[in-house]
Amino acid sequence: MNRRNLFGAALALMATFGLLGCKEDKAGSEQAAAAAAPAQTIHWKMVTSWPKNFPGLGTAAERLAERINAMSAGRLTVKVYAAGELVPALEVFDAVSRGTAEMGHGTPYYWKGKVPAAQFFSSVPFGLSTLEMNAWLSHGGGQALWDETYAPFGVKPLSAGNTTMQMAGWFNKEINSLDDIKGLKIRMPGLGGEVWSKLGAITVNLPGGEIFTSLQTGAIDATDWVGPYNDLAFGLHKAAKYYYYPGWQEPQAVVESMVNQKAFDALPADLQAIVVEAARAATLDMMDDYVFNNAKALGSLKAEGVQLKRLPDDVLQAMREQSAAVLEQLAAASDLNGRIWASQKAFLEEASAMQALTEKELYNWR
Repeated sequence: MNRRNLFGAALALMATFGLLGCKEDKAGSEQAAAAAAPAQTIHWKMVTSWPKNFPGLGTAAERLAERINAMSAGRLTVKVYAAGELVPALEVFDAVSRGTAEMGHGTPYYWKGKVPAAQFFSSVPFGLSTLEMNAWLSHGGGQALWDETYAPFGVKPLSAGNTTMQMAGWFNKEINSLDDIKGLKIRMPGLGGEVWSKLGAITVNLPGGEIFTSLQTGAIDATDWVGPYNDLAFGLHKAAKYYYYPGWQEPQAVVESMVNQKAFDALPADLQAIVVEAARAATLDMMDDYVFNNAKALGSLKAEGVQLKRLPDDVLQAMREQSAAVLEQLAAASDLNGRIWASQKAFLEEASAMQALTEKELYNWR
């Protein structure tokens, strides 16, 4: 190769290296710019079935939203709307299904008119306890059945709380026998309401915000709500004479976080995990909240002179028999219903043996 050709080749080689260097510098600059750019912020709405900041329920929705915001470092923000602010309390499921809101906060049996099987995922009379329900959902196949139940509506369900065992409710008429139930006007949603109906009561489903006035004016004779914590906050002791126990109709009550499936699927994997784990944390948080504050509120109600009364044994026995009939009737309504109840009932029977040796004995002796 002569000197001229050698010089030309050298120039070409230098140009090639220079071009590569420019490309590397450009790629590095683009990566640095991408790293420096702020992460995309996703804004969601959460509609709830609860009055704004209502103790235990409304505040739990707010804390869930705050937890998602904190865990995602602000990449996913959730704004909470109380019942009636964006949609009515009993239309939360429809709003999430339509995509009006990406999230909802309520309890499954509120949607029984649209999704009858949803009732199994709130509570069933004389059914699973709080700990048992959580175990069935997370390890006993309950979550998969719940997902299947809501899938046709484009909704992903997550447990996001539990009010623990409830009270039988507030009454302005004494219940001394089965005859006292006939014609009784009682607010009670879900399967418990169906049992009351079979025993001759007239049942209605009212959102929480309407209970006090309805009880005070005589529009209803009795109501369940939750337990001392929430009942004291609503002032139900000022509208009814008698506070009955035990809460046979809701041995526990799941509070759910519903997520629009399309909105959930659009999230990156880490934000999906945050939504799921934030809901799981919310379940434990609410359980702690209710166990602690129910104990305090019961003391306050006693100090106010509330008359605590136990339902008579013959009434409880009749309710237990009717509950079994109602559950079997619901289970027979569809293949899905039957599979859900078979799974839950099997775990109930299995868990009862262990609880009889542990929890029950402890409570009897301590």
